[in-house]
Amino acid sequence: MTHEELTLNIEKALEEIRPFLNSDGGDISLVSIDEEKHVKVRFEGACTGCSVNQMTLKAGVETTIKKYAPQIETVENIA
Repeated sequence: MTHEELTLNIEKALEEIRPFLNSDGGDISLVSIDEEKHVKVRFEGACTGCSVNQMTLKAGVETTIKKYAPQIETVENIA
């Protein structure tokens, strides 16, 4: 998978999870992909101060990204 294809797949994953975040007043954006296996995202809006954003990151965002791009090893939220 090329870097461009990987980026598109990760963006598709974020589009899938975005409506759930939007419903709570939040959002998410892709910041970077390092070494084709480490993804950095940024929670936005209500998600930045949410007490369960780490659970959302692991259970929702990371799982969905790995569905679209199984080679991804880590997903990290950066402030």
